[in-house]
Amino acid sequence: MTAFIIFGANMTKLKQAAGFAWQSLNQLLWPAVCINCHESICETDKGLCKDCWYELLSCIAGDYCPHCGKDASKYGLVEGMCPDCQGKEIHFDQIARSGVYTDALKNMILAFKKGRTELDLTLGFLANSALQGSSFYNDIDFFVPVPLHWSRRLWRGYNQSLVLAKKLKHPTGKINTELVRIRRTKFQTAFDDYKTWQAKRAANVAGAFAVRYGHDFAGRTICLVDDIKTTGATLSECAKTLKEAGVSKVFALVLAVAGQNIS
Repeated sequence: MTAFIIFGANMTKLKQAAGFAWQSLNQLLWPAVCINCHESICETDKGLCKDCWYELLSCIAGDYCPHCGKDASKYGLVEGMCPDCQGKEIHFDQIARSGVYTDALKNMILAFKKGRTELDLTLGFLANSALQGSSFYNDIDFFVPVPLHWSRRLWRGYNQSLVLAKKLKHPTGKINTELVRIRRTKFQTAFDDYKTWQAKRAANVAGAFAVRYGHDFAGRTICLVDDIKTTGATLSECAKTLKEAGVSKVFALVLAVAGQNIS
């Protein structure tokens, strides 16, 4: 019996030694690099170098307006809205964000949209953290990714909002793709004149979405999923379309909110 115990202990040590040797060889042949800046990192750095972790953490800190997602002190909110939201027509009811569109988070989102779908693990973690911290977490019936026009979906090969939605963890909410984009619009980034961009972006997406015929959204609570919110024109138009289809409440979840200093 003692011999069997000694043999078993030796086998465990051999397996551990082999595992360490394989990890060392793997690190030598395929050294780990930061998924954002491609600098060399240790296996224990969880995908990002220290500088990128610092940048990312600085992007996701701070209070924000639950109505538009822009940076705002919770003490400066009036009826749940920041001063910039007062008097504006926004069709989604609330928004949750992972952070602001700058530094490491911005770079990761741009790379994610340009084929780096392996970033879905880190970005999915950020989105889940924002979702679980939202006030509407328990109210969601469906997660609806903001749709791409079929031609852009074919050109890109995937819808980044759908990829992100598939990483969300929720006890009851399911992904629903019955909201579609029926008109190919210009890229919203084409409207960069800050004096008129809100109106132009809103006009660009007006009437661009529809719910598939025969789908019953009546009384449901929806959470739209997207990567970036700037003026909110796309999210608002999606929410308007959904509410016209009978949806009760529309919330939004985004990775980042841009245009922090633009009113």
